[in-house]
Parts: sequence; C-alpha cells; structure tokens
Amino acid sequence: MITQWFKSGTPWIWLNAGAASICLVMVLGLIGLITVRGLSHFWPEAIIETTYTDPADPDGEPVRLLGSIHRSETVTRAVLEDAGMDVPDGVEIVTRHMLKLGNRDFTTRDFAWFIEDFMSERRHPDDAIVLERTEWGDFIGYFRSVQQDGETVAEVRRDAEGDAGGGRDAGEDRDAGEERGAESGHAWDELFDRVDRATQLRRDVSRIERHEIGANSYQQEQLRLQRRALELRGVEDPAEYEAIDARLAELQDEYESLDARRNDLRERMGRDSMTAELMDGRLVTIPLETVVRATRPNAMSTGDKLAEYGSRFRAFVSGYPREANTEGGIFPAIFGTVAMVLVMSVIVTPIGVLAAIYLREYAKQGPFTRLIRICVNNLAGVPSIVFGVFGLGFFIYFLGGSIDQLFYREALPAPTFGRGGLFWASLTLALLTLPVVIVSTEEGLTRIPRTVRDGSLALGATKAETIWKVVVPMAAPAMMTGLILAVARAAGEVAPLMLVGVVKLAPNLPIDGNPPYVHLDRSFMHLGFHIFDVGFQS
Repeated sequence: MITQWFKSGTPWIWLNAGAASICLVMVLGLIGLITVRGLSHFWPEAIIETTYTDPADPDGEPVRLLGSIHRSETVTRAVLEDAGMDVPDGVEIVTRHMLKLGNRDFTTRDFAWFIEDFMSERRHPDDAIVLERTEWGDFIGYFRSVQQDGETVAEVRRDAEGDAGGGRDAGEDRDAGEERGAESGHAWDELFDRVDRATQLRRDVSRIERHEIGANSYQQEQLRLQRRALELRGVEDPAEYEAIDARLAELQDEYESLDARRNDLRERMGRDSMTAELMDGRLVTIPLETVVRATRPNAMSTGDKLAEYGSRFRAFVSGYPREANTEGGIFPAIFGTVAMVLVMSVIVTPIGVLAAIYLREYAKQGPFTRLIRICVNNLAGVPSIVFGVFGLGFFIYFLGGSIDQLFYREALPAPTFGRGGLFWASLTLALLTLPVVIVSTEEGLTRIPRTVRDGSLALGATKAETIWKVVVPMAAPAMMTGLILAVARAAGEVAPLMLVGVVKLAPNLPIDGNPPYVHLDRSFMHLGFHIFDVGFQS
C-alpha cells in the first residue's frame, strides 16, 4: 500500500506544496518584519524623563536623562562587561534600554545604553520638544522661549520651586495656573508658526537654488562652451561673439537678481531662534533656520501622531538627502533608479526579443546555433562586477572618450560622455540582463505548436507575417516575463553601477527642465547604492 502511494507521486506533490508554503510564509514574514521595523521609524515616540545612577558610583549624584526608548533587551552580565558597562556584584541578568538622547552637537552621541535597575520612575514632561534639524541630527530638550532678532517674544512660564500654594488660596492657584497655561500655549503656537515660516522660506531658497539659479548656471555654461567651440573652429566673426557676450551679460544680471532674492530670504529666515534646556540643565539657543520640524510628542493625541507620521513618511519619500545621506529623504535615489531601469528596458527589450526570434525562427539549427545558446546561458552566470569593469573600460573610456573627442572637444579636458553616467549604466545593465530576455523569449517561442505556424502558412501568410502577427503575440507573456525578470535584477544590482555612473550624492537629477531635458551623460543616485552607503559608509 505504501509502495503504491509513493509510486503514485502523491507524497512528492504534498512535499513540493509544503516547501512552497514554507517559503511563502518566510518571505511574507520577512517583508512584514521589514515593514514593521522600517515604518515604525516615522512614528513620534514619547519622550521620557528619568534619573540614572551610575552603577560604578552608587553614592554619586543621579543624572537626569531625557529621550525616547529606541530598543530594549535582556542580557547577561558578560554581555554588559564586554560592552564596557559597569555592573554591580551579584547581578547576572539585567534589562537595558537604548535611549535616543539626540543633541549630538552638545553631548557627542545620539544613543546610549542604560540599565533599567538604576533608572528612576519615568515621567513624560509636556514641555519636552523634538527638533529635526538640517545638521547635527535631532535635538531633544525642554522648550523655554522664542526670540526674534535676539528679543524674547514668547516664553513658557514655570513655577519656582516651592511656589505652588505658598501663601495663596486654591482660587489664586487656579487663576495663576490658567494664566500660565494660556501664556505657555501662546508660546508653543508662536514657536510652531515661526518654524513653519522658516521651513517655507527654506523651501523658497531651495527652489531658487535648484531650479532658477541652476537653470541660469546651466545656460551660462552652455554659452561658454559655444564660445569655446567657435574659438576651436577658428571663427573670427565678431558678431557671433558679441551675441554670446550679450546673452551672458543678461544671464549674469538675472543671476545677481536671483542671488539678491536668495540672500533676502536667508536674512528673513535667520531672524528667529528659540531657547531650550538640555537634560543637564544648560540653556542653549537654536536658530530656527536650522529646524526642519518641531514636534511635542507627549502632548500629541493619536490623531496628531497619525498626521505627523504621514507627514514624516511623505517627506522621506519626496525629500532630498542631507548630512552625508544619514538624514533627509530618498527621492533622488528613487528617481535615478526608475530612470535607469526605463532606459535599460528600452535598450534590452528590442535587442533581446529580436535575438531570440532570430535564433528560434530564422537561424539554421546546427552546431553553431547551439554554441551561441551555450554562450548566452554562460553569459547569465558571469559575475555582475565583470560587467561593471567591461562597462568602465569599453563604454566609458573607449566609446565615451571617442565621443568627447569627436563631438564635445570644447568641454575638454572635462569629460562629457567619458565618465560614468545614466546611459553607460543603463547600457551595462542591458548587457547584464540580455541573456534573461533572450532565454525567456526563446522558451516562449518554443512552446508555440508547429501546427499554428503551418496553419498560418497554409492560409497564404508569409513567414514574416506568421511570425509577427501570429507567433509573437502568442509569445508575448514569455517576453513580458523576461522583461520583468530583467528589471528586477537590474534594479537590485549595485556592484557594476559603482563603476559606471552611480554616485553618493548627485547635484542634479538626470531629467530636468533644461534642454535637452534628458541628460544621459549625468551621474545619478541609485536606491541600492544609497542603502549600501547609509548602512556601511556614512
């Protein structure tokens, strides 16, 4: 009975189904873990206040801590000793918390571990504030006042020690508390309004720099190259030089006007500042021009936190990176990845499909054709870095250098196509993924029955009409499969791109509003390389 069951093949069907189910569960679990861990980064965490007694000096003065709990874990004494943390005798298993303290410019570190047993009761102060800044990471402290041009315009009033109820009745205490609450609310509103104004001014400055001044500088550079080209050709007609000089003068006047507008916005942006208190009691002044976002997590409702969560996520997807790619958004990396994949798809799809059609429908089947198929299959197993080295040597140095000598002599010695760029990266990845498209398309053509071809020919169609109107449409799903696999592999490649066009930070996008709008010679950012850089280089 068992033998017959095994011979029927049923156990192997269930085995395959079980293996596929386990793989599916593992993939979904991994995606879920990444989603939860990654997306939780944007949630406004509560700020706790506590005191901490150094285990090495239990009689010492407790230190006040202010920050959010980033991670908690239970570890043994050996782990703490290996990490250089002091643990009292007799303690073998402890729970420790990693607190995000921020204030890198004041305390030199963003995160620190603290043992729970030496932390006092946690509190959640309402006046705790978190500032996302353009430099030095986040600031975490107590909000105290807002200044304009050095003059205090609003502040948070607090009771002095021992003042509560000192010689006043309950009605006086209630009236004084309401007055302090109203003034504190006004101070918070004033702070958020000025942060929003500074943020809008910063956006205006960025728009002027990236778009208006960027377009002006691009046009000036193109005119400079035109003048250089005239000199190389030996043109002596003064009218052509005068026209270029006149246009350069206009662009320079326009640049000075834009620069004046930018400086005016910067001056307005630099008027406001705020005073905050660090966890150690020091008062510091923070210019609001460096503040990207201000939040008050302990006073936010669930709805407010959801709105803040959406705002942070949107800013991450649509923003530009800063601080060596450790802060800001990833929009240029997403844009560069999509642009490269599109250009690569335009190159690899027709070449791969035509090659497969030729090998299957037109080429004489014999030893030479079999050798070509073996070479194509072997090409799929070549390490991707080899393609990167080939792209660097052949495409960039040889082809790109030759193109510069023939068509862009006026720009030399600065290379135009003789350096890494979007086109060379796309062409390199097109070679890398070409075997995938060829094999998938040829497999799709092989599955079309011979009777379909014979029937088309019997009805009077030519061979070309049979292939393009009957066979190719039926093999379209296999072609799309090959393209999808090629896109999936190309989008995830990093090693070859490091040699042929991807950079850590690109000043301009490969597609913009300056003619010819698509700049295939520009270097670009890539999402895979961005992840590598943030994880291991920054």
